[in-house]
Amino acid sequence: MPKPGELTFAVPRGTKKPPRHLADLTPAERKEAVAELGEKPFRAKQLSQHYFARYATEPAQWTDIPAGSRDKLAAGLFPELMTVVRHLSCDNDTTRKTLWKLFDGTLVESVLMRYPDRVTMCISSQAGCGMNCPFCATGQAGLTRNLSTAEIVHQIVDGMRALRDGEVPGGPARLSNIVFMGMGEPLANYNRVLGAIRRLTDPEPDGLGLSQRGITVSTVGLVPAINRLADEGLKCRLAVSLHAPDDELRDELVPVNTRWKVREVLDAAWDYADKSGRRVSIEYALIRDINDQAWRGDRLGRLLKGKRVHVNLIPLNPTPGSKWTASRPEDEKAFVAAIEAHGVPVTVRDTRGQEIEGACGQLAAAEK
Repeated sequence: MPKPGELTFAVPRGTKKPPRHLADLTPAERKEAVAELGEKPFRAKQLSQHYFARYATEPAQWTDIPAGSRDKLAAGLFPELMTVVRHLSCDNDTTRKTLWKLFDGTLVESVLMRYPDRVTMCISSQAGCGMNCPFCATGQAGLTRNLSTAEIVHQIVDGMRALRDGEVPGGPARLSNIVFMGMGEPLANYNRVLGAIRRLTDPEPDGLGLSQRGITVSTVGLVPAINRLADEGLKCRLAVSLHAPDDELRDELVPVNTRWKVREVLDAAWDYADKSGRRVSIEYALIRDINDQAWRGDRLGRLLKGKRVHVNLIPLNPTPGSKWTASRPEDEKAFVAAIEAHGVPVTVRDTRGQEIEGACGQLAAAEK
């Protein structure tokens, strides 16, 4: 049964449950799992050290564990959840998109982006998405299934290994930012996403030891889940994919708005900001002649004025065959000015990855 405030969304029948992986488990649960396999509980700490601190997934690399125990532990706690189908790179190889095939053949994507001052990874939390936003390639694909906590975490573990091993130009580096902005609606997969955040931020070797302040969780506005997240005591940033300041248009662009209106979504976001102490990010995809009128920028500025907020405008990354495309430069400029007139900070996102089908869902759709 769902907990109070927890949302449930229909997942297609016949989907297989991912096998149990070490990253699905809390430190206490890992000890129990290791004991069930007939090993001493302290092996759980060793396995955690290998996976979360050394990114070592092959039993042959676990030299501090007796050879006779490695295969048994690997079979019980390290199933092959996902494999790389291919990497696509651009921006002199500093942007790398990965297409993953999950254990059941499902395809998902992640993107690693290296900038001069930081490294950001955009990860998926679902295969497909059930929110049905018409301008989004993932939304149009529909929802296949939720990702497990381990499937979410492994995207980051692999990215951190790639940075350590010099697979991305610029020398060894460490992830500084993680954004749940890939395929799926993170708060529709609440428990597994929360579990992933715990694994990412628990100190090594229990987790990856990353800062909660470097994690951003995006949502189209699932109000009960935002309220629940606000009570978790996290310092992650909340990003609300608004895309329209008025209910009439947002009902079309973000269908869940027919359930929770703009004001309700923003009120929940302000409550999260108050409890977390973090500024809310308002994500707004600028779509030519749809939502990029200066009067809508003015209306957005009025809604956000005086709040702990930052507006992140996103020039739409068009998908093949879609009628939706990016705004004209002059319209984008006027929209920015209309927001800034109310003293609301706003930036236009640096768009990366168009030449590698960078919009969420494009690569998986092309593969299919």
